Amino acid sequence: MKINFSKYNGAGNDFILIDDRENLINDNKSLISYLCDRHFGIGADGLIILKESSNSDFEILHYTSDGNLGSLCGNGSRCAVLFAFNKDIISRNTVFHAFDGIHNAEILGNGLIKMEMKVNSDIVSNSYGTWLDTGSPHLVVEKNDTDELDVNNEGRLIRYSDFYKEEGVNVNFVEKISDNQFKIRTYERGVENETLACGTGSTASAICMNFLGKTNSSNITMQCKGGNLSVQFNSSEKDYKEISITGPAKLVFEGVIEIKI
Repeated sequence: MKINFSKYNGAGNDFILIDDRENLINDNKSLISYLCDRHFGIGADGLIILKESSNSDFEILHYTSDGNLGSLCGNGSRCAVLFAFNKDIISRNTVFHAFDGIHNAEILGNGLIKMEMKVNSDIVSNSYGTWLDTGSPHLVVEKNDTDELDVNNEGRLIRYSDFYKEEGVNVNFVEKISDNQFKIRTYERGVENETLACGTGSTASAICMNFLGKTNSSNITMQCKGGNLSVQFNSSEKDYKEISITGPAKLVFEGVIEIKI
């Protein structure tokens, strides 16, 4: 079987994109993990499949690199929007269906895409940090020097703790730079490693920093290792609405891979 694919990245968070509106590809954990393998496959943090949608321009299914169906991926969704635009599926403004429902998005130019985000839970503080679901479950942990942090070790300890190991959690380590700028490093479940950026994690972290009184800004730049992501929202009495994230998406290359099945 030959599979046409595209490789994209959003602030260094990289994905394989496949147009499967004709439903030729079935969920196949071993195939997906093989395609995402950086030594034997194409290599990526995850795989995103475009599907037909009855109530939007398209639907995306996001798989993490371990082959499992994942939750919302902000960087991956922006890459999917650019992929759909490059394939003449959409115009610069689009509505698509993802893990946590309908999202609006707009291609702004200069490689930037603005995407609507959601808060899907209460904000909960516990002994580990502050937890929030923005399409994926995120724990936000404040740190003073993220540059020196062993993200994989510290993130893994929390992700596989008795408290979080069953459902899993993404762990974001956040350092305040100024009132509207924060550094962030993220350990992602499913990838089970640090990624260069995380869209849902940056959104959760920006909102949590505002909720905790660490910033008064509602337009926050999250400095990821792979590039900056801008999170905007309206908040009234800690009720967060009109949330969006703006960041880059870029086509890296396209190709065809032959799979023996």
